[in-house]
Amino acid sequence: MSLQLIQHLNFWLSEHPSIVHFRWSPTESWGATWSFLIASIAAYIAISATLHVLLLLRGRLKPVPLGPVPALHSLAMCLVSAAIFTGMLASSVAEIRDTRWFWQRNKTPFQWLLCFPLGTRPSGRVFFWSYAFYLSRFLHALRAVLALLRRPGRFPAFQVVNHAALVLMSFLWLEFSQSFQVLAILSMTVVFALVHAFRFCTEAGLTKQQHHERFAFVMLCRVALVVTNTAWHLGVLVLHFWKGGCNGMGAWLFNTVLNSFVLLLFLNFYVRKCLSERDVGYC
Repeated sequence: MSLQLIQHLNFWLSEHPSIVHFRWSPTESWGATWSFLIASIAAYIAISATLHVLLLLRGRLKPVPLGPVPALHSLAMCLVSAAIFTGMLASSVAEIRDTRWFWQRNKTPFQWLLCFPLGTRPSGRVFFWSYAFYLSRFLHALRAVLALLRRPGRFPAFQVVNHAALVLMSFLWLEFSQSFQVLAILSMTVVFALVHAFRFCTEAGLTKQQHHERFAFVMLCRVALVVTNTAWHLGVLVLHFWKGGCNGMGAWLFNTVLNSFVLLLFLNFYVRKCLSERDVGYC
């Protein structure tokens, strides 16, 4: 029974025709146009800013009661992140199995995960799950709206910018078949799954954590993510010059600049807000 269950899950995660034959295309994939990307990011920032102003104009500085909504959002993000992690892992194994004969003389599987060959097109298993990750960023972006409602007097600038940057970054991964995105998605989804599982337990009242305990856990996860993403960025750079080129290096350069900017905002946010005020429940 366990073997059959594993085979059944593997089919739905990496062998289903919709996954195997996926193709990133404006005509086949929802949200796969530059106009949609720009409009959605602009609308997200505008809605967040407008909601903040409306709450201030109404003089509402007390938290808006949200009931179980934050806990349900955390649970949804935990499950979605875990599903994308599992699907990307299974699909990566399947892609390496099916295509290794073509590049095994020049690359190891790890090198393929870091450095896609030049001319790689955004189609197939791993790009299906990259597309799922892109769509999940819109669900993740609701976190800033919840933060606005729970703390009406403060505008979560870091969260809004960070969520918008993640939407843009995941779009670029697909649009330019950027190298290292498989490892980046695996790293990010496992961290997101852990963080949101922790938040769900706290918000649902399953565990009681002090502010400093929540800060320590979230900070540890974010630092681990920064370290791993930095390693992937450097690994791509090394392989690009060592192995004759990696796909999507233009997007990689823009991604590096964007990540550096977000990292500076992250450090500023935690130093000024979390350390000084110990307000870390929704960082």
